[in-house]
Amino acid sequence: MPEEQIIRTEYSDLMKKSYIDYAMSVIIARALPDVRDGLKPVQRRTLYDMHELGIRWDRPYRKCARIVGDTMGKYHPHGDSSIYEALVVMAQDFKKGMVLVDGHGNFGSIEGDGAAAMRYTEARLAKFTQMAFLQDLDKDVINFVPNFDETEKEPEVLPVRVPNLLVNGAEGIAVGMATSIPTHNLGEVIDAVKAYMKNDDISTRQLMKYVKGPDFPTGGIVVNKDDLLNIYETGVGKIKIRGKVEVEDMKGGKQRLVITEIPYTMIGAGIGKFLNDVCALVETKKTGDIVDISNQSSKEGIRIVIELKKGADVKNLTNMLYKKTRLEDTFGVNMLAVADGRPETMGLKKIIEHHVDFQFELATRKYKTLLAKELEKKEIQEGLIKACDVIDLIIEILRGSRSVQDAKACLTQGLTENITFKSKISKKMASMLRFTERQADAILQMRLYRLIGLEIDALMKEHEETLANIARYEDILNNYDSMADVIIEELDAFKKEFAVPRKTVVENAEEAVFEEKKIEEQEVVFLMDRFGYARCVDTSTYERNREAADSENRFVLTCLNTGKICIFTDTGKMHQVKVLDVPYGKFRDKGQPIDNMSNFDSTSEEIVYMCDGEQMRFAMLFFATRQGMVKKVAGTEFQVSKRTIAATKLQEGDALVTVAVINDNQYVVLQTKDGYFLRFQAEEVSEKKKGAVGVRGIRLRKNDELEAAYLFEDGEDAKALYKEKEVALNRLRIGKRDTQGVKNRG
Repeated sequence: MPEEQIIRTEYSDLMKKSYIDYAMSVIIARALPDVRDGLKPVQRRTLYDMHELGIRWDRPYRKCARIVGDTMGKYHPHGDSSIYEALVVMAQDFKKGMVLVDGHGNFGSIEGDGAAAMRYTEARLAKFTQMAFLQDLDKDVINFVPNFDETEKEPEVLPVRVPNLLVNGAEGIAVGMATSIPTHNLGEVIDAVKAYMKNDDISTRQLMKYVKGPDFPTGGIVVNKDDLLNIYETGVGKIKIRGKVEVEDMKGGKQRLVITEIPYTMIGAGIGKFLNDVCALVETKKTGDIVDISNQSSKEGIRIVIELKKGADVKNLTNMLYKKTRLEDTFGVNMLAVADGRPETMGLKKIIEHHVDFQFELATRKYKTLLAKELEKKEIQEGLIKACDVIDLIIEILRGSRSVQDAKACLTQGLTENITFKSKISKKMASMLRFTERQADAILQMRLYRLIGLEIDALMKEHEETLANIARYEDILNNYDSMADVIIEELDAFKKEFAVPRKTVVENAEEAVFEEKKIEEQEVVFLMDRFGYARCVDTSTYERNREAADSENRFVLTCLNTGKICIFTDTGKMHQVKVLDVPYGKFRDKGQPIDNMSNFDSTSEEIVYMCDGEQMRFAMLFFATRQGMVKKVAGTEFQVSKRTIAATKLQEGDALVTVAVINDNQYVVLQTKDGYFLRFQAEEVSEKKKGAVGVRGIRLRKNDELEAAYLFEDGEDAKALYKEKEVALNRLRIGKRDTQGVKNRG
């Protein structure tokens, strides 16, 4: 048994190397597509496995479970779900520019419905995939590498004849990088490739005469055409996409908006979110022009119908949908792919350049293989033609031979010692024969019917075709223009058979601008019950039900409907709620939980104080904490736009006990849990910033804490309850801040 070896190394170096190895594995072997075929490894392996299983476009469908299992067992040992998901996406015509798999069964929908389980669905290769991705695999056009356990061979890259990276785009998240490439129109991309092949000095701007911009399978409108040049030059940028909105007239002079195309980014859950967002616009009274919304989409396409009130401002409402919902969205472009074994961000021209280089490499390897086969065929044909001229001698050699080896030696080297001849002339002629090994094998395997005159003529004609093929292949291999013509001819054939009209419109559209309906400012009353349900009612409703409102609700505030409600909690935070977000209705309406309208969390916070944000602007707020810290803060410090801020700084284990409006003419009474009361003048409380802890208000004894704080004017009959007994606060001895106070004996 060999001795154990211990390698001493720096732990950080080992971790760094391991992480880099892992990152590169994810980048190269899983998450990013190869610039040559535009496929990730899982896609490449799945398509190749279907090819190997013979699931061609013109043969019956096979169960997806069979395809997934075979791919996982032979090529991709990363779990069945990743393989099936890749297979499903390749079959979804709303995600891919050109579908690569012909799916049969439930492969999901544009609205986000998932595909059926793989045991139910079936698939086969699409014709486009068979012709443009998997042709010529038998002609040594690409390298094969061992699979994960070295029991099979898999292609390093598929011999794809079209720029699939552009046609079908790509999305992937690796380690420290991500790729996001939009789909493009097949016909346009082919035209751009041809233009580059005819002039490799062509600029990106000139290429864009052919590639107008992205062509998403969901259609839509790209509205920032002028930004595309920079995006295609750098490979990075943002594309703005809008859905297509049509206006239809209805009976009674009403109209409706019909969305027939959606942004590519809205695929899936985005459609449901869009419907909810439109409903929210109505509920929050951002618009009153919408009567109803319905999703009438089907297999025929997208159809989302928004019915409008009579006389609605259609243009303004459409612009509102663009600004307030995902009907206008941004597609982030980052054209990152693996090129020459490393990740690289490429522009349009660079991707086409890599594709063309790959096509020349494929063509070179293909025609070298074909040329070798034709040269071999030529050699055999010349041997058979020569054999026909001396067929009698060959028959004599065969009849006089004792073994195949003797006959073959005579045909290739002229060795006649072991062969019996009828005459010395025959022997002399046989000694002059010099057929090649291949020619000799072909002669020995030749059947007698090949000696028929017509067969010999056919052989001569076949030989002429072989010579013509050799000349053609040599011309293609030795002449750049000839090879380019062949590649262009193939591209034209793909364009003729598979290209479809562009779906996405590319234009420079005006920025969507809409006028928000001005809200009529009015005074309302905010009500929140002890269960945290809040609503607003008009002032007249409150006046009619004042007694019930005051007794049933924990907080009652008069405020403007355009203002905000400020909520101070024991955690030292201040949450804000727009009054417009609070349900407005009848007195007996239940309302909504305050948690749903703000960042307040009733499970971990307690409300200490609630006030109208507008009134607080002119006030001074008093803060008191459980550890006896007090301070005054100007209300203007809380005039912020954020929904949640830190209202005060708390020490560890401390909590906010009281927040109230204060003035220097008042008295402050602090009451502890153990019954100590301290009364002092409000002017003794220092004014601080909201980020300060404050000053000590009362000296607490061990294990005691502040329980309540009271404010009252001089001469006011102020009272408080302590242990169910009434304490007259205005009769307490006046002391100084930061003292112990007086123990209440009651």
